[in-house]
Amino acid sequence: MSSVRPRRKTAPSTALVETPPPVTAEPVDTCFLRTLVGYNTRRAALSIIEVFMERMAVYDLKVVDFSVLSLVAHNPGVTSRQLCATLNVLPPNMVGLIAALERRGLIERRPHPSDGRAMGVHLTPEGADLTVQAEKTAAQLEEDATARLTPTERKTLIRLLQKVYD
Repeated sequence: MSSVRPRRKTAPSTALVETPPPVTAEPVDTCFLRTLVGYNTRRAALSIIEVFMERMAVYDLKVVDFSVLSLVAHNPGVTSRQLCATLNVLPPNMVGLIAALERRGLIERRPHPSDGRAMGVHLTPEGADLTVQAEKTAAQLEEDATARLTPTERKTLIRLLQKVYD
């Protein structure tokens, strides 16, 4: 004989359930956080990166893909090692990035002219065209994202941020 009792089926409730009113968040004191470079830098970066990803989606590029293509465009023959050092990307990750961009026909590897062991990375004609378009999109995005800054403030902001990480 089973000790499990059958469940009694209950009819669904027809009583109206009141939805509580939406909770309006009280302002939170961020005065200390707003004094921190890291906090402000991260907040600014998040707002820009979100729009960057939306606008680069038409090119099927992520932030790091765009960065690699731009560096290769301005440094033809750059090595993977140089790209890793510049972008602070681990070599195994760079291998995958370069392979993916190569499969898409955007870059190609050729023997390096002065280092027989290294391969230089070059844009293909398709990669060069895409990079020009993507760089124009990125430049416009930067203008849009910093529209509340004067051109002088924008240059100053870039210079000051570079002093932090260079």
